[in-house]
Amino acid sequence: MASSCTQLCQQGRNLLCSKAVARTWQYNTQVRHCITRGSIKILNDFSINNGNHTTTQTRQRWKQQMFCYSDLATKHLATEALENKNVEETSTADVVAYKSPLLPIRDAVSVPNMPLDLDSAAEVSALELISEEEAVSITVPSDIPPASISLKDYVDKSETLSKLVELGVNLWILEQRPNVGSMLLKLDLNTDVSPKLLFLKDIGVDVSRFGHIITQNPFVLTESLENLHSRVNFLKSQNFSPETVASMVSRVPYILNFSVKRLDNRMGFYQQILKLSASNTRDILARRPKLLCGSLEPVKENLKVLEMELGFKENEIQHIVITVPKVLTRDPRKLPQIFDFVHNTMKVPHDLIAKFPQVLNCRLMRIRERHQFLEYLGKAQYKPDLPNYISLERLVIMPNDIFCTELALAKSADFSLFLKTR
Repeated sequence: MASSCTQLCQQGRNLLCSKAVARTWQYNTQVRHCITRGSIKILNDFSINNGNHTTTQTRQRWKQQMFCYSDLATKHLATEALENKNVEETSTADVVAYKSPLLPIRDAVSVPNMPLDLDSAAEVSALELISEEEAVSITVPSDIPPASISLKDYVDKSETLSKLVELGVNLWILEQRPNVGSMLLKLDLNTDVSPKLLFLKDIGVDVSRFGHIITQNPFVLTESLENLHSRVNFLKSQNFSPETVASMVSRVPYILNFSVKRLDNRMGFYQQILKLSASNTRDILARRPKLLCGSLEPVKENLKVLEMELGFKENEIQHIVITVPKVLTRDPRKLPQIFDFVHNTMKVPHDLIAKFPQVLNCRLMRIRERHQFLEYLGKAQYKPDLPNYISLERLVIMPNDIFCTELALAKSADFSLFLKTR
C-alpha cells in the first residue's frame, strides 16, 4: 500500500513539472508574440512618418506593449510561485487537480486603451526631438558641491570667492569661523562685494588693505551702504580727518559695524572717565582705534590698577594714557609686574615712571635683560640729577644695536654673549 502511494506521488510530481515547463514555453511564446507585434507596429508607424521622429501615437503603443510585457512577467512569476508551493504540498499528500491562472494569448495581448504615464520610467533618447516647453523644464545640475568642509572646493566655481582670493583674503581663516563660509557663498559679486570695495576706495583705504579688512571683518560685505556712509560721516563730523578715518578703518575694520549711537557713546565714555578734552580724546582714539570697538572690561580694570594698586594720581593717569594709549588695553596682570621691577629693583622713583610711561608698555623680559647688562657694566643709573643718566624712554624703545652703542657703550656681540651666559 505504501509503495503504491509513493508511486502515485511521484507520478503527480512529474505531471506538475511537465505542466510547469509547458507553461514556461507558453509564457515565452506570448512575450515574443507581444514584442513582435509591437515592434512591427512601431516600424510601420516610423515609416509612415517619413523618418522625421517618433510620434506621440507610436510612443503610446510602445508603452502599451511594455505594459503587456510587464503584466505577463508578473503573472508568470505568480504562477511559478504557486506551482512550487503545490509541488511541496503533494510530497506528503495526494495529488490534487491543478488549474493554471495563465491567461490565453488573446487575453494577454489585448490591453485596454487607457492613458499611461511612463515618462518618468522611460529613458528619452538623445536624438529625439522635444518641444520648447520640455526644453525649458529641463534642469541642469550645478557644478558647485552641495556640501564641503573647505571653501577651496568652491573657489574655481564661485566668482565671488575667486575675486576675494585675488584681493588677498585668507579664506582658510574665514572658513574656521561659524557660518562665515556659507555667508560668503551667498554673496553676489556685483551687488554685494563690488559696492563695498568701491566704498572703501572712496574713503581713502589703500587697495592693498582690502584683503586684510575683509579677512578681519567679512561682515562688512553684508552691511548696507547707507549705514557705512553714516558711520564714516559721523567720524568726520567729530573732526577726524579723512586720512585718519581711512587709517582707523584699515587697522580696526570692525569700526564699520558699530552704529553711530554706539560710537558716540564710546567717545563720551573716554572723555568722561579720563576727564580729557575733546582734542585729547580724539587723539588717543586715532592712535588706538581699538578703544572704540574693543571690550571695556580691560580698560576699566587697568584704570583701577593704575589708581589703586600703583598709586598714580588723576593727572598722572591722564598723562600716561595720552602718551601711551595702549596701556588701557594691556593685560591688567602685566602692569603690576612691570611696575614692581622698575620701582623696587631698578629703584626708579614713582614720578619718573609717570613721566616716562613707555616703560609700562614694554615687555618685562626686555627691561630685565637690559637693566642687568647695564648693571653688569656699572652703568645702571636712572636718576636725572646724577652723571651718566639713562632715560627710561631710551632704555625701552631703542633696538638692541643702538642700545649697545649709545647707552651701554658696548658691542652687540658682548650683549648677545651676556644673554647666553647669565
